[in-house]
Amino acid sequence: MNKEKRYKILSLFSEKNPNPKTELIFSSDFELLLSVMLSAKSTDLIVNKTTKILFQIANTPESILLLGVEGLKNYIKHIGLYNMKALNIINTSFLIITKHKGKIPKNRNELESFPGVGRKTANIILNILFKKKTIAVDTHVFRVSNRTNFAKGKNVKEVEKKLNKVVPSIFKLKIHFWFVLHGRYICTARKFKCNICLVYKFCEFKEKKFNIFL
Repeated sequence: MNKEKRYKILSLFSEKNPNPKTELIFSSDFELLLSVMLSAKSTDLIVNKTTKILFQIANTPESILLLGVEGLKNYIKHIGLYNMKALNIINTSFLIITKHKGKIPKNRNELESFPGVGRKTANIILNILFKKKTIAVDTHVFRVSNRTNFAKGKNVKEVEKKLNKVVPSIFKLKIHFWFVLHGRYICTARKFKCNICLVYKFCEFKEKKFNIFL
């Protein structure tokens, strides 16, 4: 895909949704970090249902620690990989208190030093909380990037590298959310809805069909 097509695609997303946001529900930096950690291998819908109850009981590093691993598990047991996530969240909460004075660090290396926080999670936190032009590549971003031929790569690392290279700076802060929403609701894994696709004209997916769904 050439740069002209890419610019047109991003411009269309920008016109349609100039201020895209995560669908995770949070009211503090710490709540966002926990929500993103819980969202791995889970849907935002399930995470939001879980945190709606959890955050009424514990939504600070201190209150999470008071729950303990077993107590936390009771609140997140409907989320995938909840055993490991509970342990990671408890350990991360401890580090936030003891090493970062209760605040979420702005530094990638410090974020990734937390148990359960990888590059994708760090990119999301840096983007949302600190307005860094990081591009997190999840399953939706990976699929849309490859399927449309916008930025092809064999793995998330390759796609992220390519996106950082080809996406104009003015769009970098928001492209993650545009591609996530597009992949979640339009360019889905199986039943891709080409008939209502905003960027159908510029997409280079060889199997696209305008009338695939009515």
